[in-house]
Amino acid sequence: MPAPRTLAELEADVARDLDLTGHPRAPWLAEKRVAGAAALDVLIIGGGQCGVAVAHALKRDKVDNILVLDRAGQGEEGPWTTYGRMRTLRSLKDMTGPDLRLPSLTYQSWHEANFGTDDWAAMRFIPKELWNDYLLWFRRVTGVPVRNGVEAGLISPATTEDGLPAFRVETSAGPLHARKVVLATGQEGIGGWWMPEHIAALPRAFRAHTNEVIDFAALRGKVVAVLGAGASAFDNAAVALEQGAAEVHIFCRRAELMVVQPYRWLTFAGFLRHMGEMTDEWRWRFMSHVLGMREGFAQDHYDRVKRFTNFRLHTGAEWQAARVEGGRVVLTTPQGEFTADYCITGTGVRMDASLRPELALCAGNIATWGDRYTPPAAEANPRLACYPYLNADSAFEEKRPGETPWISGIHLFGIGTTMSFGPAGSSINAMAISAPRVAAGITRNLFAEDMPRLYAELCAYDEKQVHVDAARLAAE
Repeated sequence: MPAPRTLAELEADVARDLDLTGHPRAPWLAEKRVAGAAALDVLIIGGGQCGVAVAHALKRDKVDNILVLDRAGQGEEGPWTTYGRMRTLRSLKDMTGPDLRLPSLTYQSWHEANFGTDDWAAMRFIPKELWNDYLLWFRRVTGVPVRNGVEAGLISPATTEDGLPAFRVETSAGPLHARKVVLATGQEGIGGWWMPEHIAALPRAFRAHTNEVIDFAALRGKVVAVLGAGASAFDNAAVALEQGAAEVHIFCRRAELMVVQPYRWLTFAGFLRHMGEMTDEWRWRFMSHVLGMREGFAQDHYDRVKRFTNFRLHTGAEWQAARVEGGRVVLTTPQGEFTADYCITGTGVRMDASLRPELALCAGNIATWGDRYTPPAAEANPRLACYPYLNADSAFEEKRPGETPWISGIHLFGIGTTMSFGPAGSSINAMAISAPRVAAGITRNLFAEDMPRLYAELCAYDEKQVHVDAARLAAE
C-alpha cells in the first residue's frame, strides 16, 4: 500500500485501523465511587511517551475511564523540548513504540505523511523535536485524555462504596480517586536525579545536573567541567561548546571510555518479552552486566564535540572533592586539581522511593532487589540492589507483607523497572511489548476484583440470539 500523502489521509487510516482491530468491543467495567465522588478506573501519572503508551494499551482493552496527568504544559512532557540536549533520538529510526505495532500509528507513517517518503529514507535518526510533535499527534488521534499543568502528590489507600480497593491521589488541582495508579514518570519514577554530595554542596551558581535548566549563554568565555561520559554528558558539553565556552572538559571515572552500547544487543523479542519471566539469578546476571557497563555514547555525540579544539576528555579522573576558591570551583581528581567556572554532572538517577512525595506512606515498605536476592560476591552491586523488585504486572511488592498491601495496585512504568524486566519502561524499542504487559496486569486485577458483579451479570444475561417459532415445536 502506498504511504498516505497527507496527514488527513493518515488520520483516516488510523481511524479505520482502530475500528478494524477494535474487537472485543463490549464495555465491561462499571462506574465506581469513593466517598461520594466518581473514581477513575486508572490514573496515570506522567504524560510522556510511557504514560501515553500505557493509556493507549488500556483503551484498546476498553478501559476508557482513565486520565493521564502531567505537571508540565502541553508539548513540554518529557525531555524533548526541555533538558534533552541531543539533536536526535538515540534509538534507530525504524523502531516501534507507543503505536503498539499498528502501522498507521507508527512514527514512520506520521513522518512520511508530513514530509514524504524520500525525506524519511534520507533521515538517519529522528530529530527530537519531531518526536515530540509526533507524541502530541499520537495522543490526539488515539483519544488519550491528558490533563497538563497538574502535579500529582501523595497516594493513599481508599475503598470504593462497594468495598473494592482504590486510591486517593492528592493533586495540585484537588484530590482524585482511582482504582489503579500507574507511575509513568520516566527517569524520576522511583527516585531522583543524583550528583555526588561534594558537588551538591557547592553553591547553586556553580553547578547543575544535566536534567536542569542551564543558561548556556552565560557560560560563554567560561571553563566548563562535565562529570560523566554518557550520552547526556556529551550532549551538554556540546551545547556549552556551541554557545561559546572558552574550554569544556569531560571527566570520566573509568580508565577506558564506554564505546559499546549493550542496549543495541538486547533489542530482540526473546529478551524484551521474556526477561522478566526468568529466574532472579539470570535477571540479576544479565542486568547487572548491562547496567554495570553504563550507557555508552554514540559516534554522533563524540563527533559533535571533537570538532572543537577547546574540548578535552579526561579518563580515570573522578571528582573526589570540590571547593569554591576565588570565585571558581577547584575540583580534586586523581590527576591533580582542576579549576573551572561551572560544573555540570551527568550522573543519572538514584533509586530511592523515599525521594518521591507520592510514595511517602509506603516508601519504606517497597521491596527492593536487595530485599529479595543476594547475588554471588563477584556480581554484587549496592546501586542495583536499590531498584524496586516488581510483580509480574509491574506493581510494587511489600517488603514486610501485610503492612501496606494496597501498593499492589500501584504499577511502575519507568526506568525503575529495569532490573525486573530489562529496559521495559525506559526504551522506545521495548514499548510495544512492555506497555501491553502493564495494561494486561491492570485489566487482570480489575477483572479479578469485579468477578462477583460480572458473574451476577452473566447469570442475569438473557439476550436471545434465536427466536423459535412455537408453532413449529412438536407436541409431546
